[in-house]
Amino acid sequence: MLKTMARLFLRIIRWDVAGEVPAGSYVMIAAPHTSNWDLPIMLAVAAMLGARISWMGKEQIFRWPFGELMRRLGGVPVRRDRSHNMVDQMIDLFGRSGQLILTVPPEGTRGRAEHWRSGFYYIALGAGVPVIPGYLDYSSRIGGVGAPIELSGDVTADMDAFRAFYTPIAGKRPEKQGRIELREEIDR
Repeated sequence: MLKTMARLFLRIIRWDVAGEVPAGSYVMIAAPHTSNWDLPIMLAVAAMLGARISWMGKEQIFRWPFGELMRRLGGVPVRRDRSHNMVDQMIDLFGRSGQLILTVPPEGTRGRAEHWRSGFYYIALGAGVPVIPGYLDYSSRIGGVGAPIELSGDVTADMDAFRAFYTPIAGKRPEKQGRIELREEIDR
């Protein structure tokens, strides 16, 4: 039923789906993230791909009256106002899960971010899982996934692969897309 609803929703808004999700556990990037529409479209694309995703969202969207629905849709509330060692918590979650697809928006906000946050990178590296580049390209109205990227630990080389993948992809508000680089690259 969820797939039928997703198909109808995507047909109404005239979006297509591309790619195939692999079996197993991995971190899936959700980029670019520039609009409130990203979440419902991402959930519909995931349903069409047959991916049961878990995704991190700011805790405010998990309050009444939509909190329970957001959790049922795979949401994991996170507090952005202070550090709670989220990377270690998510690595532990991978260790306890038989199969987990953790979807992370590396920009961390719908507003303009100067650079990507590195949490997705260190979660995947620490859990020993690949990263799948997930995308919503508003210029072509296609949402989907690319091939898995195995991280080497060389931040610049790994991020070069993400830059090559995401550079041609446009968010709903391209002016809000930040640079595809981690602070670790800037601080070098």
